[in-house]
Amino acid sequence: MIQWTKNESLSAEVPSKSDAPTASAAPTSSAAPSLTAVSSHTSAMPEYREWSIAAVRLIQGVIYSDDEACWDILLRSRTPLESYMARIGLILVVDEPEGLAYLRQMNDDESIPGYSKIPKLFRKSRLGYETTLLCVLLRDALRRFEEEDLDNQRCVIQLSSLFDTWKSFFPKDGDEVRLRKGLEKGIRKLEELKFVKRFGDDGESWEVRRILKARLPVEELERLRLQLRTAAGTRSTEEHPSIDERVEE
Repeated sequence: MIQWTKNESLSAEVPSKSDAPTASAAPTSSAAPSLTAVSSHTSAMPEYREWSIAAVRLIQGVIYSDDEACWDILLRSRTPLESYMARIGLILVVDEPEGLAYLRQMNDDESIPGYSKIPKLFRKSRLGYETTLLCVLLRDALRRFEEEDLDNQRCVIQLSSLFDTWKSFFPKDGDEVRLRKGLEKGIRKLEELKFVKRFGDDGESWEVRRILKARLPVEELERLRLQLRTAAGTRSTEEHPSIDERVEE
């Protein structure tokens, strides 16, 4: 499941000319914190642990095995990472064969008394027809890549090729310019969700990331494809899958 971000701006008061201190004004006692106060604060910090690097990266998103330094830290530090994440209501999922690790929200049946009080870091957000369709098409492309392409390590798709399949799920008399814009909007949305990554600078090539396999298991692929094909033309949004997007506060 998947998640999103809300940033809030901060403002600071700037003294007006009439409030600004003059050259002869004496400094106030509330100026900068003393060296003693800063030193006391830093001495209270817990000892540095290398697994903190992997913890932050997991909270930011997915760790892949091609990030060798961070992946090595994660594998060597699974126990403290699992313990830390569990304390804030998260489950660490490490899929070594696929070479990825990510976090998911703890289910109600997995938590112990008291854990239900922890605020959730993930929330479910229902995707629309077009984004759901794009997830299915890319998941299917990833499946074919793994079965047929034994020479390349990355599944890279071209939007122009994907567009031909994309159009078949819409009325034949649809506006192709509008359909193309819908595809481009959907791919940008999936980029936010870390399902795809730009490949090159032309904006036409995209790498399908392996996290999509975890979010859309193969057993659901056929059912969703049939459902979307049935909904084509009517644009029905019933039973579209929900995917969680990370929330940062």
